Amino acid sequence: MSGFGHLDHLIDRIYEAGLIPSLWPAVLDEIGNAIGGNGGLLFAVRDGYVSGVNSVNHDQTMPLFLQEGWSERDPLLPRAAALNYAGFLNDGDLLSEEEIATNDVYCNFYRRHGIGYRAGTLISIPSGDSIAIVMPRHQDNGPVPRDVVSFLDGLRPHLARASLTANRLGFERARAQADALQAIGLPGAILRERGKLLAANGLFEALMPSLFQDRAERLTLTDVTADGLFSAALGTSFVRDSRGVKSLAIAAAMDRVPMVLHVVPVRGFARDIFTQATFMLIVTPVDRGAVPSAEVLQGLFDLTPAEAQVARGVAQAGSVDALASKIGVTRETVRTQLKAVLSKTGLSRQQELVSLLAGKALRGG
Repeated sequence: MSGFGHLDHLIDRIYEAGLIPSLWPAVLDEIGNAIGGNGGLLFAVRDGYVSGVNSVNHDQTMPLFLQEGWSERDPLLPRAAALNYAGFLNDGDLLSEEEIATNDVYCNFYRRHGIGYRAGTLISIPSGDSIAIVMPRHQDNGPVPRDVVSFLDGLRPHLARASLTANRLGFERARAQADALQAIGLPGAILRERGKLLAANGLFEALMPSLFQDRAERLTLTDVTADGLFSAALGTSFVRDSRGVKSLAIAAAMDRVPMVLHVVPVRGFARDIFTQATFMLIVTPVDRGAVPSAEVLQGLFDLTPAEAQVARGVAQAGSVDALASKIGVTRETVRTQLKAVLSKTGLSRQQELVSLLAGKALRGG
């Protein structure tokens, strides 16, 4: 098509991005340049916009759109979903001229950021979600013309196949991560956003449904105390946590030793928009044969060095007074650190901590 970028080159780049997710920002920019637009945006959609990747010129715009409520008020997505059209649509296909001129999101967000007009499409992927691809155009250039929409329709089958490839590869990467944990003897799983199970290895599956249950709303634990902490961890962004890992205790039962569940956020391009892998779960059984070292305790439960020292001392059945004397601090300091340890391990009593770290079943609440 004359007047647009070289079609074969763009198609090659789209398939390349399907294999290497980190290329999507550059590919979206190339498509935008080819049609005289203003970059490009790609969103994961599940009951609304979930997250996205974008050409670099929208690095400031995308977070504002998703985090300040504009995405929830965008009138185009629900109308496009209802229309269920297998092609690109421009603004006029979904909204009247009056709506475009007066809509709050158009007036106070899109036009302020130079994306007053757009062409976009929805592509379904096997996970049950959709991918929305939006190619904006500066409002000074007027609505997206029909020949541009036709050009984008020519790219759409390739965008759909690349999305499908990325979805499959993302799932395979998630499965490979879980299987890598199995290779070193650890149960592991990958969760999607909001705690939905994406992939699990055989050791993790062996803990289902006795300990973990794959429910419609999210993965849950049968240990009520641990499940409460797990739910709280899923709601944590980890943005301000320098370590970015939450660890919680799982009490022993008749058929299992005590365990520690690590909730690890998946970051960067590893958090593939096509699979929405969000958390990795790693289950570490507590060795019945020995009280873990202070360093191990620190890693297992995100303890400070001082808290880890107190946890180990208590686990070796030392009294608070003896422990305070041994490490050269006041009794109240030890009690404060012990309280922090109990909070981080999800326990309520000192004896429960001793039992957990000695590999014994916990009694009572």
